[in-house]
Amino acid sequence: MSQIPRNLDYLNRRRIVYRRDPTDPPDYETPHYMFFENGTHQAYDLFKGNAKINTYKSLKWHLLVLWYLNPQMDPDEFNSMAEFITDKDNGFTTFSISNNGLERIIHDVYMCDLDRPPTNRLRKVIFKMGSGLDKFEKLSIVGKLIGRSKRVHPDDIYQCMIDINDMGNKITIRRLAGLLDCSARTIHRNMCNELKREKELLNREI
Repeated sequence: MSQIPRNLDYLNRRRIVYRRDPTDPPDYETPHYMFFENGTHQAYDLFKGNAKINTYKSLKWHLLVLWYLNPQMDPDEFNSMAEFITDKDNGFTTFSISNNGLERIIHDVYMCDLDRPPTNRLRKVIFKMGSGLDKFEKLSIVGKLIGRSKRVHPDDIYQCMIDINDMGNKITIRRLAGLLDCSARTIHRNMCNELKREKELLNREI
């Protein structure tokens, strides 16, 4: 399947924020990354990997995060941005949505309480912008930091899945087990149905 690159220039020229580092203090920090022993829900980094928006639920979440991260944006600007993102030719989504469908999603976003941060997955390793590390170095660091834990958590598996996908590699049980220094059986035991579906979706975009 041919990949249409995301037209991020549209967001950048309008100074639309789609990435924000956590505001809570890390347990450990270097010039290259922040490490949160118990994880953080405050890291937002949209459009980072190869995976595109492929469900209505994911589309609504992306638009909600953009609305949350850009409080200065007025409804007209938000509507225009939403229309741009949902145009398949701009490389953000894998599906088309009707005008009525988009209007319903935008209405739902407007009804959300922006005093509450949008739900977000737990992340333990957050690399800083301009860290200078390549994808292989990042993946090695993630494996070493998360592999310290005696128990493998689903969030640890998800972190590794995202980083493997960012490298443009297919996510396999063997790769996950190698990164987390555990057996393939341990990965299978801790992969919930949601992670299995996410694994399939991410691999489909490689």
